[in-house]
This record gives sequence, C-alpha cells and structure tokens, in this order.
Amino acid sequence: MLSAVRAASRPASAVAQQQRRSFRCSVLGAAGGIGQPLSLLMKLNPRVTSLTCYDVAPFVPGVAVDLSHINTNSTCVGYGKDDLKKALDGCDVVVIPAGVPRKPGMTRDDLFNINAGIVRTLVEGCADVCPNACILIISNPVNSTVPIASEVLKNKGVYNPKKLFGVTTLDVVRARTFVANARNRDPALVSVPVVGGHAGTTIVPLLSQAQPHTTFSDEERDALTHRIMFGGDEVVKAKD
Repeated sequence: MLSAVRAASRPASAVAQQQRRSFRCSVLGAAGGIGQPLSLLMKLNPRVTSLTCYDVAPFVPGVAVDLSHINTNSTCVGYGKDDLKKALDGCDVVVIPAGVPRKPGMTRDDLFNINAGIVRTLVEGCADVCPNACILIISNPVNSTVPIASEVLKNKGVYNPKKLFGVTTLDVVRARTFVANARNRDPALVSVPVVGGHAGTTIVPLLSQAQPHTTFSDEERDALTHRIMFGGDEVVKAKD
C-alpha cells in the first residue's frame, strides 16, 4: 500500500526511468559448465542491455557471438584472458563462476587451492576497473572465496559489504525440489528458507518454515536435511 502511494507521489518521468533501468553485466568464467548457461540467462534478461563474457578458454568469443544472435535488446561481446579490463569496463554487475568444479576424490581444500587464486585475480580486476559494481561469487568453496574477495576489495580501498554476494541460491532450489517431491507438489509453488553457508553442515534448511506448511517425521526431516546439505556430493558422484 505504502509503496503504491510513494510511486503515485513521484513524477511519472521518475517512475518510468526506474522501470527502464538497465545494467551492463559481465560473466567471468563464461566458457564453463556454469558460465555458458548463466550467460544465456543473462542475455535473455530484459534488464541486461550489455553483456560481456570473459574466460581464459580460447573459444569464449565464439560463445559470445552465438549469444549475440539471440533476439533480445542487448549486446554480447566475448573477451579472452588478456582482456579482463575490457570485459569489466563500465560494469554494474559482475558474476563470477570461474574456476574448476569439484570432482570425485577432491576435498574442498583441494578446490580452494585452485579457485582461491582465480577469484583473487578476477576481483582485483573488478576493484581496479569497476569498483562500484555488484560482485556475485559462485566459484566454490563459496564460504572461502567470498572472504577472499572481501579482503581484496578492502586492500584496494573499495570494499562495500552491500555489493559483495556469495551465491547460494542452489541450496534453496534443491530444498524446494526435494520437499516438493516428498509431498508430490509442484516445486514452483513450494518455498523453503535456507540459511547459513554453502558447504555441507553449514547449509541449514528451515523445513519447519516451509510453505505450504508441511510436517515430517523425524526420519523424513533428517533424511531431507542431509540430502539438501550434501546435494553437491550427490551430483559429483553421479558424474563419476
């Protein structure tokens, strides 16, 4: 109600400008298994009017050209390993799925040893070129890569806690799907809050707060909680 009153009290031009707000975005790690579909979704987003795709893989310009043929009102350009600054120039939003995925036999420490340096380098580029951009970290282990990003930004003097994010939506997606499947419901109509981090027991699904309200036996609750916490392991094993 109050938001409607505020909107009505603003000049029509201001409301229209807010509705038309657009963003220049970049995906760092755009050639990977997460980066390519993510770049596709970004190209389809009506709020994105300029998209850059960066990766060290030599075929990333081809990925961007392919995406540029999509009939949406945005441009898409690919940049290779020597053109990070060009990819980041003027960006409002930077999403980072770069790095290697966890493979069978790898611990999170192994993953950290590889991805930490990648995230550090990319965030240094953000700090230098687009210090006011919102930075979203997908690279695992997120519980560790986000603190690395924050320290890089602090050292550069551009840290803003309101503009650095660890992307953990995957845990919410899994929780909604698993709970819905357990009760033969449409996952799109189920809501399950998930708090905490993005690794194992740091992932805490609040099953008692699920909507529509759902009750579980102790055994069902424990099994669902464990599956949501360790859904990533399930995927890794399936790919082995």
